[in-house]
Amino acid sequence: MSNYSTDTETSGSQSGGVQSVDRAISVLEILAQRGEAGVSEVAGEIDVHKSTAFRLLGALEARGLVEQAGERGKYRLGFGIVRLAGAVTGRIDITQQGRPVCERLAEEIGETVNIAVMQEHFAINLYQVRGPGAITAHNWVGQLTPLHATSSGKILLAHLPAKKRSALLTRSGLSKETPRTITAKTKLERNLADAREHGYAFTLEELEIGLHAMAAPVRDRDGAVIAALSASGPSYRFTEERLHEMAPVLVKGAEEISIRMGYLG
Repeated sequence: MSNYSTDTETSGSQSGGVQSVDRAISVLEILAQRGEAGVSEVAGEIDVHKSTAFRLLGALEARGLVEQAGERGKYRLGFGIVRLAGAVTGRIDITQQGRPVCERLAEEIGETVNIAVMQEHFAINLYQVRGPGAITAHNWVGQLTPLHATSSGKILLAHLPAKKRSALLTRSGLSKETPRTITAKTKLERNLADAREHGYAFTLEELEIGLHAMAAPVRDRDGAVIAALSASGPSYRFTEERLHEMAPVLVKGAEEISIRMGYLG
């Protein structure tokens, strides 16, 4: 049986629907790997009858996600995939353009460097490079973190319109992650104003005890802040003094990624 095969179909419309989705995704993965495949090949890969494979391909074709390749009875991915991928291309570009900068900064600052963006009322990390001293550093990639308690979240919040920022904070709530987390809106607003003025935000054990971090804004070609570039490390090594000392290096790195994203300043 192929790696693409699904579990035996269970009864009930809900489980059947989930299985259909799983099979449809498997079809897309097969076409992505092979380039082209016929109904029989697809049926064999996902371990279904040819009629089932034909229906799946028909449904995907109707949405523009697959298309027939000439008159050979083969199918390939359709341009509808591009439409879906367009929703995340900006984020992919950030990680691609930011990779060399992150690698250099991790060496220069000596701590873990991350790129994060806003997702709903969280900051989510897309890319991470561990510094030379980060032997057992936590992997933040893919994790949703609270905006008000992280340096990345703070810099993203700082550059939002006041009304949108207030709505986001109301929705998320200012949870007390540690005794040092800022949970008063007025104090947080002052903190964010400082971040806008100085060009970077920082947290001192506000997300985790023993963890310090700072972040600078990454802009798109129009000057809008689209991501945060952060550096974080243990408080005994990445002290408050060291953090502020290295802040210009981080800010310059964020500006470099912004230029790579088309920002002219």
